[in-house]
Amino acid sequence: MSTASAASTAVIFIIVLVVLILIVLASCIRIVPQANAFIVERLGGYRTTWGVGIHFKMPIFDRVANKVLLKEQVIDFKPQPVITKDNVTMHIDTVVFFQITDPKLYTYGVEYPISAIENLTATTLRNIIGDMELDQTLTSRETINTTMRANLDVATDPWGIKVNRVELKNIIPPAEIQEAMEKQMKAERERREAILRAEGEKKSTILVAEGKKESAILEAEAEKQAAILRADAVKEATIREAEGKAQAIEAVQRATALGLKYLNEAAPTRDVLTLKSLEAFEKAADGQATKIIIPSEMQGIAGLASTLTELVKK
Repeated sequence: MSTASAASTAVIFIIVLVVLILIVLASCIRIVPQANAFIVERLGGYRTTWGVGIHFKMPIFDRVANKVLLKEQVIDFKPQPVITKDNVTMHIDTVVFFQITDPKLYTYGVEYPISAIENLTATTLRNIIGDMELDQTLTSRETINTTMRANLDVATDPWGIKVNRVELKNIIPPAEIQEAMEKQMKAERERREAILRAEGEKKSTILVAEGKKESAILEAEAEKQAAILRADAVKEATIREAEGKAQAIEAVQRATALGLKYLNEAAPTRDVLTLKSLEAFEKAADGQATKIIIPSEMQGIAGLASTLTELVKK
């Protein structure tokens, strides 16, 4: 019975030992995820840096001293009091974008790296703002950001840290300065409003004047065109009237010529010619002339005409 008990105890001991060995072996297997790095020490000294993947370490002798995140990180520091060149105290909070490039230097380069970056940022900001006046500080954000990034990047390089960007999040001047700035901005807005209003009235006046000018030009042009049209109408009427008179004269002349032609073809006698002459003088006497001069040779013809008239009456 004692032999069986001893055997069972030995089996249990072996099982427990195997379980412990498996636990120890399992603890020696480490998997490093993406964008991470593990710093491994052996007996208190730096041994190696593990990258992404599965790794094995010696139990008891090796240990993971630090887990380093390799992604770009952002730190928003609380507002820091700074004094400008013209002795104005204001508060500025900064945002630093950095990335760990050397996990070994980051682990062993400086104690509390984030705190070191914060203090370095504050001192660098005070040095830069101390050389600038208030107005220049408010209008030179990009210059301040670039200068701070360059200075911080150089200072943090021995720590295995690369500063990618630095941004001034807020610049908070004293309350009286803010009030004065608000009054100045209000006055500037009112001045711009007055300028815009004056320019609008000026443009409106110019447009009205130009409209009147164009209207007068159009009226003068219309009057000119009307005068030209009236002159053309009068000219055309005169031409038509002259053409009508010319056609009438031409018709009279043609009729006269035709009458003479028919008269010549009829071979009139002397007596007929004498009567025609008398008819012509009769028509002449019907006009407004007060005197009619009759040639002497026509007097005999007139006597002859009287004789003929009497004969006709008898």
